[in-house]
Amino acid sequence: MQIICQEITSFQDKQACVSIRRKIFIGEQKAPVELEMDGLDDIARHFAVKMGDKIIATCRIRRMGSTIKIEQVAVLKAFRHQGVGRRLMKYVLRNTRSASNIQLFKLRSRVSNASFYEKLGFRAHGNKYINLDIPHYDMVKEM
Repeated sequence: MQIICQEITSFQDKQACVSIRRKIFIGEQKAPVELEMDGLDDIARHFAVKMGDKIIATCRIRRMGSTIKIEQVAVLKAFRHQGVGRRLMKYVLRNTRSASNIQLFKLRSRVSNASFYEKLGFRAHGNKYINLDIPHYDMVKEM
């Protein structure tokens, strides 16, 4: 079955992305609903990995001046550790770096996932902190 990365624009696909995020962040990770449903989806660009017509991974980005903030990176459990997240991140980085005046990508990572982002050229920025009882780093990638 064909696997493709793409920017999501349809309402139906955006809802599928939100459903994946709810399943992972609220269901698996027990994040409060109000943190996941933060009202920023309408101002963000959404990206996904599709296997056939099924979305299996997603993230969103927001431009903040000369910075692109990558948020809500989520891969369905059955597809983790198979290169799906890496494929999504490479697609997002490749398809947004050419935007005018982008100087920095940033994201928030669990400490346990930091090496994944380091392999993509990100580095920890600042001190480790606790978010929802889980250690995190802010991470950046300069252009």
